[in-house]
Amino acid sequence: MKIRRCFALAAALMLAVSASVCACAQEKTELIVFAAASMTETMTKIAEQYKAVAPDVEIVYNFDSSGTLKTQIQEGADCDVFISAAPKQMNQLDIQSEANEDGLDFVMQGTRIDLLENKVVLAVPEGNPKGVTSYDQLIAGLQDGSLLLAMGNADVPVGQYTQKILTYYGLDEAALAQSGVITYGSNVKEVTTQVSEATVDCGIIYATDAHSAGLTVVDTATAEMCGQVIYPAAVLNITKNEEAAKAFLEYLTGEEAGAVFEAVGFTPLSRAA
Repeated sequence: MKIRRCFALAAALMLAVSASVCACAQEKTELIVFAAASMTETMTKIAEQYKAVAPDVEIVYNFDSSGTLKTQIQEGADCDVFISAAPKQMNQLDIQSEANEDGLDFVMQGTRIDLLENKVVLAVPEGNPKGVTSYDQLIAGLQDGSLLLAMGNADVPVGQYTQKILTYYGLDEAALAQSGVITYGSNVKEVTTQVSEATVDCGIIYATDAHSAGLTVVDTATAEMCGQVIYPAAVLNITKNEEAAKAFLEYLTGEEAGAVFEAVGFTPLSRAA
């Protein structure tokens, strides 16, 4: 009888522990963060660090081009925090932005910040087979057909910055694409992969992606060529976890997250007080 009682007691304890573990798991807040594909490495690392700060919060990421993320939000996807690789996509969701032509209202007012600045760079494959050294040389190579460039699609920020560079040099993108000297990627990671795999002679990507992929940067675009590369961030008014979302956004402006961003070439623009 004593043995049976011991087994019964042990079983009861195991059930209690199991129930306790399940209860703890259920208490976790799932925070859904939509972030530009160029932030994949940094945000993944930050999520690991954030576990020590908020162990009851589980960060769930959706990485893609900012245009795709904006469309998903507009179409009803669950999202608590949005970080875009350009102001354009955030503006399209911000009712207070003059650039919001469709009257979309998704940004929680008072939470939007300019989080980071990046740079648009010209990167080459290992060994730089074509000896590309500058944007000026790239332009000449595109004109004479001697270079193959990878760039982002027109609906993604890195592609839009590249279009500005081509316009700065007075080039016709459509004519270049038709002549076969340009290939495209649906986000900056696809462009980076084309350069890494040497299927192109060079690519226009972000400095942070070049760093993460170990690519050689041969030139950096100036603000005159393509404008500043600003990453805005905001809590969305569709969030079901407002306090947790605001806390995470504040963490992204702090020293710990800032160190992660700076390590790959981002420049933090917002600092927590």
